[in-house]
Amino acid sequence: MGHREDLLEGAKRCLLEKGFARTTARDIVKESGTNLASIGYHYGSKGALLAQAYVALVGDLSQAFDAEEPVTGGTEPGSVERFQEVWGNVIDTMREPGSMWRLSMEIIVMGDQLPEVRDHLALAQRESGRGLIPMFMGGRDEDVTEQEVDTLGKFFVTLMTGLIAQWTFDPPSAPEADQLAEGLRRVMAAAAKPGGAGADGA
Repeated sequence: MGHREDLLEGAKRCLLEKGFARTTARDIVKESGTNLASIGYHYGSKGALLAQAYVALVGDLSQAFDAEEPVTGGTEPGSVERFQEVWGNVIDTMREPGSMWRLSMEIIVMGDQLPEVRDHLALAQRESGRGLIPMFMGGRDEDVTEQEVDTLGKFFVTLMTGLIAQWTFDPPSAPEADQLAEGLRRVMAAAAKPGGAGADGA
């Protein structure tokens, strides 16, 4: 690997060990076996490097709950069963000791103290919504429309953020995938009733 890749891998390890706020440029250099000048040359700043490292960590997990992979067991895209299965796979990654999802909470809570990292990740959030849509609905990332990103994408990102918060704060009381699926079924049933959100003329 070159210095760029070494820095990224070193930053990922630092994030998992120390989080955003406690990771210094010197920590990354020590962990990656590179030098301080390399950070600026390859990434522009430590904040930009940490943001990319976090995005890469999320990408590393994607195979655990990517609905296009066999892990879904062939559930129908767009179905409640697919909804439950994908969230079940996501939640499984949150159960693991030292789950990297706590880093998301650090950004939410300490974002004002980490403005550059927050700004980079805010830009990446829209693309994360784009990537979630095919997991639940089928299809390919490149075929997702901007309107879908602004509706479905934001819906799934909001659910993801809420799950991360609850599994970080109090795992014993955090929701399971079957509970989320049952909640969705009840919302759908209520919307389908006469006079509900799904009724003609509503």
